[in-house]
Amino acid sequence: MNESALREHICECGRSLHDRGLATGSSGNISVRLADGWLLTPTNASLGRLDPARLSKLDREGNLVSGDPPSKEAFLHRAVYAERTAANAIIHLHSTHAAAVSCMAGLDACDCIPPLTAYFVMKVGRLPLIPYHRPGDPALADAVRGLAARHRALLLANHGPVVSGADLDSTLYAAEELEETAKLFLLLRGAPTRPLDAAQIAELTAAFKLEP
Repeated sequence: MNESALREHICECGRSLHDRGLATGSSGNISVRLADGWLLTPTNASLGRLDPARLSKLDREGNLVSGDPPSKEAFLHRAVYAERTAANAIIHLHSTHAAAVSCMAGLDACDCIPPLTAYFVMKVGRLPLIPYHRPGDPALADAVRGLAARHRALLLANHGPVVSGADLDSTLYAAEELEETAKLFLLLRGAPTRPLDAAQIAELTAAFKLEP
């Protein structure tokens, strides 16, 4: 897909997320890696009303090349791309159920949503919790670097999920699966649950050649 098509696709995905209530107001951001840098949604922009021509284009070092000023969380995307060479797209949301989980006390910081379904394991995998940082805090990049290489998705405490993938479509599907599993997790609070066990996860990993 060339850059022009990628710009259109980012806007289509943004509209889809916005229209389904997964990105409200000006929250959330989307990026896609290019050969010479990456595209990112601008700061204070609604994902439901993106203009392909005004998307921020940054070079590999994160400097703005063209378009509107980038999201203040551009450093977060850059940190993930630096650690995950196979990642070509990132979606960061404040989606309701995942954000709600991120505010809960007593989570397992290494795996904060249990493997309730096969599809969560296949699309998201283990989900670590990143300690709270204020929005735009550059120290968040260091926290992300420590985990991004080993995880496709991260949950930022009191904030929301960051999901990466090989392309924008697979990243979108993983972000949607994470949100739905967060909803299941909240619905099942207080009820006995039966997460997938280690053998079942290993079988999925082998059958679908899952990457960390």
